[in-house]
Amino acid sequence: MGGWWREDNALWALFVSAFVSSTLLPGSSEAVLAAAALSGLSPWRLLWVATLGNTLGGLTNWWIGRWIATRYPARRLVRPAHEKALVRVRRFGWPALLLSWLPVIGDPLCVAAGWLRINIWLSLLAIAVGKAARYALLLWLIPVSGQSMGS
Repeated sequence: MGGWWREDNALWALFVSAFVSSTLLPGSSEAVLAAAALSGLSPWRLLWVATLGNTLGGLTNWWIGRWIATRYPARRLVRPAHEKALVRVRRFGWPALLLSWLPVIGDPLCVAAGWLRINIWLSLLAIAVGKAARYALLLWLIPVSGQSMGS
């Protein structure tokens, strides 16, 4: 692999893309993951980097929720999606964060968990497991000759 798309650049691009995709900012790490996988990079290394970036983004949302709760403890969350997430996290607790990888509702779930002061370590565990499972499935679905998550 030559030029700009060397392994270290590809892994950094994947990490940044996964992080941004998991914050309240728009992004899509799937395309970067697919490009890196199709260029022959180790699926296990890609899984690790994407999961780390996406999990840290989810934890950033958790901390944003925690910060909001200290500034506006008596107010309701502003967006309807955040209100729904708050109800879900109150009802199911930290296991709701297993769904933090879902588009549209995943980010608000993490914000709601921080707002509700759900245990950071249980939150980290659930966020990481959910996001790792998602990336593992995506990598398993990408047809790369000679490499797969199963080998």
